[in-house]
Amino acid sequence: MSPLNIGLADLIARLDEELPDAGDLARISEARLRAQTLSDLGDQLVDHYVRKARQAGASWSEIGDAIGVSKQAAQQRHAPNAFERFTHLNRHSIVLAQEAARTHKHDFIGTEHILLGLLGEPRGLAYEVLIAKTESEQRIRDAIEEAMPPAGQKVLRGHIAFRPESKEAIEQASRASADLGHDWVGTEHMLLGLIRAEESLAAQILRNLGFTSDELHETVKTEIAERSAARDKQ
Repeated sequence: MSPLNIGLADLIARLDEELPDAGDLARISEARLRAQTLSDLGDQLVDHYVRKARQAGASWSEIGDAIGVSKQAAQQRHAPNAFERFTHLNRHSIVLAQEAARTHKHDFIGTEHILLGLLGEPRGLAYEVLIAKTESEQRIRDAIEEAMPPAGQKVLRGHIAFRPESKEAIEQASRASADLGHDWVGTEHMLLGLIRAEESLAAQILRNLGFTSDELHETVKTEIAERSAARDKQ
């Protein structure tokens, strides 16, 4: 088996390069956040191949043996969940949302963190739609920071729960995907889910920036149709 093409020395070098003026304690905090992100991505990697194995007919007992846990543990940990149809980019945006919550020392993942996560994934369609409308990533970030609740006292370790309005936004994202006849839930659907969760902080921020639910729906529909047509011509 070939090793990963990134090692501890690479991670250290990158952190030191990005935080040249930070002290040792600040680097410890940042290193812990990055370690959590790596752990989350690792879980997603395993989930990806578990889904492929299940689609190929593997039993939970076989998957448990491959992972090194019991059948019950494998099923509880990797059974289909709300993120099953999320694209890779959208899953990454959720990881970034969790990281944003930790950075702000919040003990919850709010819709404002999810919006920050979408901004942190420039390859996603949601990012393109946001920037096309506002013409400034910083303008959006400033609006989020202004509306963001005060920072907590300490960084939370372990699992961070989604707030009810965040769960609603995730459900609305899946519905938006279904409304458009798609079999995936991308960053563009997550953006629609945020504004459809009308009482959420992210929805308020988006409305203040000039977005409306109907306009976003039509924009996403048009963008995806144009991309599909462009692929068909290739």
